[in-house]
Amino acid sequence: MLETQTKVSVSIGNVNLDLYEAAGEAAVKDILSRAGKPGQFLNWIKWLGENQIKNIDTIFDLAEKAKAGKYTDLAILGIGGSRHTTESMVKMLNLDSKIHFYSSVDPESFRRFINTLDLSKTQFLVVSKSGGTMETTVAYESAKKVMQEFLEREDVSDRFIAMTDKSAEKSKLRQKVEAGELKLSGFVHDDVGGRFSIFDDATLFTLAYAGMSKNDVLELLNASLSAQKDFTVSDIKSNPALQLAAFNVNSRKNGKIKHFNEYFGDAFMGATLWEKQLKNESLKANISTDTNVGPGYLHYNAEADLDSANTDSFFTFIYVTPEDKVTTAVLTGVISAYSNQHPVSKIELKDLSVQSVARFIELKHFETLYTGYILRYLKQDITPNDIALPEVLQPNVEIYKKEVRKAMGN
Repeated sequence: MLETQTKVSVSIGNVNLDLYEAAGEAAVKDILSRAGKPGQFLNWIKWLGENQIKNIDTIFDLAEKAKAGKYTDLAILGIGGSRHTTESMVKMLNLDSKIHFYSSVDPESFRRFINTLDLSKTQFLVVSKSGGTMETTVAYESAKKVMQEFLEREDVSDRFIAMTDKSAEKSKLRQKVEAGELKLSGFVHDDVGGRFSIFDDATLFTLAYAGMSKNDVLELLNASLSAQKDFTVSDIKSNPALQLAAFNVNSRKNGKIKHFNEYFGDAFMGATLWEKQLKNESLKANISTDTNVGPGYLHYNAEADLDSANTDSFFTFIYVTPEDKVTTAVLTGVISAYSNQHPVSKIELKDLSVQSVARFIELKHFETLYTGYILRYLKQDITPNDIALPEVLQPNVEIYKKEVRKAMGN
């Protein structure tokens, strides 16, 4: 346990944790009381990890059938949590060389995407809980047509795998699976929520497809469950996720409304998109979250970040423990410069092992939940037990979707 705990360390600077002790205790107690209950979208806490451990053989068998001993590449068609969760994981674990992602709708983007693929070696993974997500549906139909032309046959069901709801009544994609249009399928589980679904079937299937061993995936899941126990301790002094939330809330109380999460290292290219979705969908307009990958962003952001007129920003630096003089100097100098002007917290991963990555993912999950909860708690905005927490819902997304449907004539 201790070895896992030291894989990821947190520093939040000068924040009086006593001010947030009661709010932190309330957050942990309330969230744990909701976990595992229908309609709360918290099944990623404990239940999902335990379920995936039980079903790991099924997931690996599915990947083996999909690869069929001859396919090497996987093209993932999905948007939002259906993409960013898996993308963040495979990039951090350095398993993305044969994994490709597509989320656009315009024909030119699709042509460019298809042209990067060796269709003779590629399978397509279609990910959508409802099976009716417009962007994913358009991508699937386009990919299906391309494969029909490439293979010169109508039935291309053997080249597509679906991840969707288990019920055909709830998912149009499941209906297509049952009709034989897609040969293989797994599940997008109930009451998890897209941005929290990083350990759902789609990601684990992709890890297996990319060559990760079953033992390593089990280690990933067990490390996730271990981290969840640590991050649901009610004592804020010993819970790093609560401490990060306190840092975020304290910054917001002091007039800082823009939170920049500054990653260092190309391994985090996928994590930036996932965290942006995780935070902005969960915290809404309470805190505006942006993400960058350094050191490149410094050559266009530092001028604004370190301008004396910048008084509404706060920063979290995320990095792997540096092994060389140059990286150490860059991190030390940059964090020092930013700390002289802004509130700064730090998240340091000892390495990019499965244990570190799993712990980091859960740290971000709970930091996000606790930040939103504490912000509301301090305003006495308490959500009734029979209603899901605002931090796991995304009602405003439907506003633009409604207008798109109108524009489509639907």
